[in-house]
Amino acid sequence: MTYDTAATDRAWMTQAIELSRACPPVANRFNVGAVIVAADGTQLSSGYSREGGDPAVHAEESALAKVPPGDPRLRTATLYSTLEPCSERSSHPVPCATLVIAARIPRVVIAWREPSLLVADCQGVEQMTAAGIEVTELPDLAEAARAVNAHMRG
Repeated sequence: MTYDTAATDRAWMTQAIELSRACPPVANRFNVGAVIVAADGTQLSSGYSREGGDPAVHAEESALAKVPPGDPRLRTATLYSTLEPCSERSSHPVPCATLVIAARIPRVVIAWREPSLLVADCQGVEQMTAAGIEVTELPDLAEAARAVNAHMRG
């Protein structure tokens, strides 16, 4: 049984949004939450920006680090992220979109695309789609994800 219904996506994204509220506040850094869910509907891991006191860790990176590399459940999992996985970054050598592609996660659900505040043209969705990943946006939850990032609105 797969969990790709709108209600299930909304429930997991709501959990990711709640996780994003745990981010230590930092000016000019997004507060992002991420949850990785196995095909059977069990949560594999979760993470949020700056988790564990690392000022540079991203939510997707944190969640992926908690799952053993090569775990076969990742090949049928869904990653829920409140913000489009980054396509470039200066704080770590590997962007989150690249990490998601390398993990072979087939489906990513986001609440909103990264605005051009820090990166002029984030290409995370395009990179993942080109790699064969199904990307779903939940525009009805975008405002809830943006609200956690009110400090970013200049």
